[in-house]
Parts: sequence; structure tokens; C-alpha cells
Amino acid sequence: MLRIIDCIEAEKLLRRRAAHLSAAEQVAGPILNAVRRRGDAALLSYARRFDGLERSTKTVAIPQRSIQEATESMSPAFRRALAQASKNIRSFARKQLPKGWTTGSGGLRTGQIVRPLDAMAAYIPSGRYPLPSTILMTVIPAQVAGVPQICVASPRPSAEILGTAGYLGVGKFFRMGGAHAIAAFAFGTATVPKVERIVGPGNIYVAAAKKLLAGEVGIDFVAGPSEILIIAEDGDPKVLAMDMLAQAEHDVDASAILITTNKKLAAAVASEVEEQLRSLPTSENARAAIQRNSAIILVSSLEAAVDLSNRFAPEHLSIPTTSLLRGIRNAGSIFIGPNSPEAAGDYASGPNHVLPTSGFASVRAGLSAADFVKVISVQELSRAGLKKLAPAITTLARAEGLEAHARSVEVRLRG
Repeated sequence: MLRIIDCIEAEKLLRRRAAHLSAAEQVAGPILNAVRRRGDAALLSYARRFDGLERSTKTVAIPQRSIQEATESMSPAFRRALAQASKNIRSFARKQLPKGWTTGSGGLRTGQIVRPLDAMAAYIPSGRYPLPSTILMTVIPAQVAGVPQICVASPRPSAEILGTAGYLGVGKFFRMGGAHAIAAFAFGTATVPKVERIVGPGNIYVAAAKKLLAGEVGIDFVAGPSEILIIAEDGDPKVLAMDMLAQAEHDVDASAILITTNKKLAAAVASEVEEQLRSLPTSENARAAIQRNSAIILVSSLEAAVDLSNRFAPEHLSIPTTSLLRGIRNAGSIFIGPNSPEAAGDYASGPNHVLPTSGFASVRAGLSAADFVKVISVQELSRAGLKKLAPAITTLARAEGLEAHARSVEVRLRG
């Protein structure tokens, strides 16, 4: 049964476990080193062991003809869904891109230029729930940013995953998963190109590998279990229950939290969650997540609810009206009003569904087109402009003991 607790008990939820990556890192570390040293030989060995790659298959690269066949076999309804979703995702991503600019006067001109990464890789889960939607969310922003080489990896890609890749024109797709896939993209092998950023969700070994390799390769973030936090004073208990279950069905470690001032609503939602679990096909996962990691929290006011939400920094936040937006500081993605289910963001509304979890939303936002570009500063000084800045430059340089810095300015201004 879904727990109904008060703010004091909610403190235990706020002390949520950091992702238990230490044990996974012990497993991932040797795999990373093996792929670094032995390249494709190690990669194929791990793909056969963990991903079900047949021994007769000599490469993890999926032939373009297989992708094309999957694309051609997509149902009209699935193709229409991809068209509508990709249009919205692409439009949203375009608005996220930083712009180049220049400004200046008095002999000093500064600005920035924006350049795409050379190569990126998207990791697409394909275990219990294959996620073709994650291809849309990871590949489209990179395409909008202008990344010339886009790669995708998935350990057991479904026809829908392959078809979606073909629909987007992905040129390089690899059947590999886990830590060995992350290693292959980080170091490069004879088959798999080295990339500059790896994005997308994965299991604990994928998360551990990304954590261990952060710095050698760019990553999005080390993702933990999925989560939603809902703030509501009133509403339809069935709608609120289904929003909680939609998150809980992801994984037994997922978390669904409702914060409310209404005791009657809390009881009604808890009852409805139990009722819906009886017929939900994914009830095994959902029930475990509801019992282990979820709760309804009773608070005295909406202000208290917002404060608790900010401390939780949820991946997904659902609020009843825009009036609460002003107080929200930490959230991965926000859904406003009764007709904005989190599922809309998962698939088709436009904002990205690759989002920070485990409180990381307090320091960064979700994946965006901006993650696939470099913003490079530019500056140009005339002689007059340099002369004007010279006293400040030379004084600060000598204060730091960097005499050559000071002289590099003065030598230009002699005579």
C-alpha cells in the first residue's frame, strides 16, 4: 500500500541513497581496461557474453540494410507518431542552441562563435522496455547542433529502435551494451569510432562506466532511477494515481511522490493506486517501486510543498498551475496543469526526456542541443584598445608574479 506520511518522515526520502555505484564500478573497471587494451577483440567477447551476440557474428556494427528493412517495415501509425514527435523535439531543440555574437567599441571587440562537436554517441536501453523514444531525444538535438558523426548503441535493439534510427538517418549503429559499449565509444576501436560525448540512460554498469570515464569523454550525467514529484491541493484521484504509476512502472527503484495539503485526496489517491495495480500489466515493477520508494506527503501549505520539492530536486515535477513556477528552483522538467502528463514529455511534446535524477537537477538541466556544441570566445584588440587596457593588464600580471605576461603587452606598445 502507498504510504501517507508527514514532513518529518519525508526527511528519510530526502536522504535518498546515492546511486550504489561502488560495486558496479568494481565490475566496470576491468571491462573498460580490457576494451582500452584489446579493442574489438574484447568488445566482441563482452557483446557475446552479455548482449547475446552470436559467435558467428564478427562485428558489433549493424548493417545499413538491416536498419533500412526495419524502417520500411514500420507501421503507418508508428511512422506518424515519429513524425509528430520528431517535429516537436526538433523545434524545441533549435530554440535551445546558443547563438554567436560580437560586440565592442574603443578598439576592443569581443564575442563568441558556436561550433558542433565532431562526434557523439547515444546509448539506447533495450532490455525490459526498449526505448525508441530515446533515439529521438538523443539524436535529434545532436542533429540540430550540426554534429557530423552520430552513433547509436543498443544491446538488443528492437525493430522499432532500428526503424527509428533509420527514420532519423543514423549512419552508425552498434549492437553492444553495458560498460563495454561506453568504453568502445570513449577509446575508439577498429570498428567503433571514438566520440566526444556519450549520452542516454542505461543500467547501473552504464552509469558506473560513464562516471569512471568522465573527463576522458564528455557525458550527460550519471543517471539514477527515474522519479516524479507531484504537487496537488485537489484533483482527480485516478489521474494522480496514474501519473504516479506511470513513473513507478519504469523500474523497481523508481520513485513517485505526491505532496498535498488535502488528507481526503491523499487517501483517495492511495486507494486508487491500489485499485489500478490490480489490472496494470506492469504491476510487478510498479508495486515494488510504490512500496519501496514512493509516498504521499501531507504538508500544511503549498509554500511548504514547493520548499520540499526544491529540496528533492526531482527529475519530473508536476504542478497544478503556473502560479507556483516563481518558487520552483530545482527540477529536471516541469509539467503544469491537469492536462500535462509526464508521458507527454516522454514522447512527443518537445522538451527532452533525458533528465538529471537523484537530486542532480539542483545543479544542471536536462539534455539539450547546447550539450553538443562548443561556445568559443573571440577577442580582437586594436593598438589603441590594447594601450587603453595595458595598465590594468600589466598591474594584474605583476601582482601575480607573471612578468612575461606584462612584457608581452609592453613590447607591442613600444615606439
